[in-house]
Amino acid sequence: MIAQPQSHFSLASFSKTQTKPFKKAGEKQKQSNDLKERLIMGSLAETQITPAKISDEEANLFAMQLAGATVLPMVLTSALELDLLEIISKNVTLAGGQLSPSEIASYLPTKNPDAPVMVDRILRLLAAYSILTCSVRKLPDGGVERLYGLGPVCKYLTKNEDGVSLAALCHLNRDRVFMESWYHLKDAVLEGGIPFNKAFGMDAFEYQGADPRFNKVFNNGMSNHTTIVMAKILETYKGFEGLSSLVDVGGGIGVTLRMIVSKHPHIKGILYDLSHVIEEAASYPGIEHIGGDMFVSVPKADAIFMKWICHDWSDQHCLKFLKNCYEALPDNGKVIVAESILPVVPDSSLMTKEVVHMDCLMLAHNPGGKERTVKEFEALAKGSGFQGFQVVCRAYGTHIMEFLKKM
Repeated sequence: MIAQPQSHFSLASFSKTQTKPFKKAGEKQKQSNDLKERLIMGSLAETQITPAKISDEEANLFAMQLAGATVLPMVLTSALELDLLEIISKNVTLAGGQLSPSEIASYLPTKNPDAPVMVDRILRLLAAYSILTCSVRKLPDGGVERLYGLGPVCKYLTKNEDGVSLAALCHLNRDRVFMESWYHLKDAVLEGGIPFNKAFGMDAFEYQGADPRFNKVFNNGMSNHTTIVMAKILETYKGFEGLSSLVDVGGGIGVTLRMIVSKHPHIKGILYDLSHVIEEAASYPGIEHIGGDMFVSVPKADAIFMKWICHDWSDQHCLKFLKNCYEALPDNGKVIVAESILPVVPDSSLMTKEVVHMDCLMLAHNPGGKERTVKEFEALAKGSGFQGFQVVCRAYGTHIMEFLKKM
């Protein structure tokens, strides 16, 4: 066990779009208290949630929608597999332009005469959820046909200038391997255990090493998401400045570290993950690859970066590898933690829905994994020996926290 020094925990100022410098003590404390209240109790600081009053008909329609809740994600997955959104993106002539189902189907590698009608039905559903825009034009024979264009969310479902999108994360979450876990959630509640382990006889990380196809799907989903989120983090978070070395613990195939080192070339990067993961990582100037186990040890550096690592594991697991991080850091070192923060009381905001969705993904797939409240992250920092804790900023739904070894 590591002797835990006297702790002093505070919250740095928080912004959706930029990191602000620390304020003088009184102002900083007030902002810290305001931030803590928002993060702990939610945006309205409520202590309970009351569903909105709806009519009996609305309740029935909502129940019917829940009964068919698999339809949207599965239809969206098929649309992404068929590249329907990419076809629209690449072939509309003007911003906000639209194509007919027949025009879209003409780009598919098929001679199926029913394809345009099937595509129309798929896209009509996506339009009903505002994923696509839709309008109608009259045909010479007096009939009509629908035209479809990209809605705002398609910015993240079609490839950006870096060639990535969240479509890869959709494919991962709907992969047959991950889908199988859900059929074992009930048994895990009643009997104990982890749904994924019940389905496959091993945990998800062991399974990745045994299934090259799924390992590739997983790495692709993570790398696409990471590229999008890290671009925002690098705009927002200024805490990489002044570092001479950085370890990315659980860094996967190195997407995060390459982006950090590219923007901050003075940093010596160390990519650290399991050996079968590191084998998939491409070499990059200024980055050293080390295969190993964070539960055994962590390479030494000025700072350690961890994105979506703590949420994979139970508190006991987290304390074990965080203590290894503590030992690997100099006295002025820090662990930079990128995670979602769970509100104590759920509301119906998109932010809350994202994090509770993620929490249930962890419940189904990972060994003790879960999302955490700000208080729970603070407890992890304190329990592993760190003297300071700060929530610094947010990039989309990902909060950047710092666990400070010494204050």
